Amino acid sequence: SAAVLSVMLSATSTCAFAPPVSRMMQQTTTTRSTTPLYSTTEEETAEMKRVTKKEERLKFMKSDQFHRRGFKEVRDQVEDNIQQQFQSGLVDDLKSSNYVLDKDGVKVYLAKDFGFCWGVERSIALAYEAVEHYPDRKLHITNELIHNPEVNDRLTEYNVNLVEKLGEGKKNFDNIQEGDVVILPAFGASYEEMSYFNEKNVEVVDTTCPWVSKVWNTVDMHQRKGLTSVIHGKYEHEETVATTSFCEDYICVKNMKEANMVADYIVNGGDKEAFLKYFEKAISTGFDPDTMLDKIGIANQTTMYKKETKAIGQLLQKAMMKKFGPGEVNEHYAEFDTICDATQERQDAVQELVENSSEYGLDFILVIGGWDSSNTAHLLEIPHNNKIRSFHINRAECISADNTITHRTVDGEIVTEPFLLDMSKDVVMGVTSGASTPDAAVQDSLSQIFLLKKMSSAVA
Repeated sequence: SAAVLSVMLSATSTCAFAPPVSRMMQQTTTTRSTTPLYSTTEEETAEMKRVTKKEERLKFMKSDQFHRRGFKEVRDQVEDNIQQQFQSGLVDDLKSSNYVLDKDGVKVYLAKDFGFCWGVERSIALAYEAVEHYPDRKLHITNELIHNPEVNDRLTEYNVNLVEKLGEGKKNFDNIQEGDVVILPAFGASYEEMSYFNEKNVEVVDTTCPWVSKVWNTVDMHQRKGLTSVIHGKYEHEETVATTSFCEDYICVKNMKEANMVADYIVNGGDKEAFLKYFEKAISTGFDPDTMLDKIGIANQTTMYKKETKAIGQLLQKAMMKKFGPGEVNEHYAEFDTICDATQERQDAVQELVENSSEYGLDFILVIGGWDSSNTAHLLEIPHNNKIRSFHINRAECISADNTITHRTVDGEIVTEPFLLDMSKDVVMGVTSGASTPDAAVQDSLSQIFLLKKMSSAVA
């Protein structure tokens, strides 16, 4: 039979999440019931299952076939390899000259925090070490390691097999055999996937970012306190899929519009059927907004826009105050900051470019990173929302010799348009890159712009 890990769907949902195992075992009961069952209430039974789930995850990690610390005997070789592939002399020059550089008629202002974060560097190093440590094994990865095309292409060159996605949350694990090596990406893997690999005789190399694990611990705390997790994130994003698999009761909201819908339901109630239909892909199996929104805890996908997460938290806290009163709000609402430091630092650095754009005379801001990178997409939103011309490209080849640029808009469209609008004058630009983007990608992109300007000068 095919070794396909399938996402189970509720009767009224096409949910793309893998539900927690405890949900799979509860088909006829509701989570918040207070009806005694023998001498143990269902709430107490659910609590025991929540603890068991976290204990099971920790048990997986203690296995001799589960690796999180890398392989020391190949570390020096891997570090040299990473430096050769991803470092940039041009970017080093920018940093050493106060993040400003004049070259070939182009003045570049580099954001003061940009590019690879520690979690991404760690993930790449662990994956590369696995390749070197297991030269005679077949290696697989359950998803893209990070959202960067150069890094993922390199792993493909190293013969790391990307597990096939079958749609609707299903993956095909047929090609993974006993003795193979399975790499878990920086976004993490679902509880169900970890459980599956734990039962199979494979080596697991876990590159999950510790900040993602922090979110898992936060939603586990929610469950222990009897809270529904409200997750500010994109329900289809790999990180959020993994996080929700460690929840019991949850709802995902991707923006303020959806947060307002939840807040309004908390305070005023509403059309339950319409609410469930709208959020059908973003809620836990058996979700009941009439009972499961009385006590909530907020967490977020680590790469979301922090200001929006804070605004959502304040909105939901006010909704609880309005419904239950200021004296009871702490019994019904909990907040934990799960935005990673690197995400916030990169957002702040772009904000600084925006605030100084008039003084610098910026023509545009270039944002470099994978088109499916959430943290990079949020970097683009900052100049866009401030009405500054800006472009999100995923690689240098997006800048063409015919002076056009192919880029991703804030709405997710890929469009091509004229790039440098006035070749007769010097170009003044800001540049940043997402947490999954190597410095070499920044250098390659800037080099394309330098070349365009030199070509225009030669023709003139």
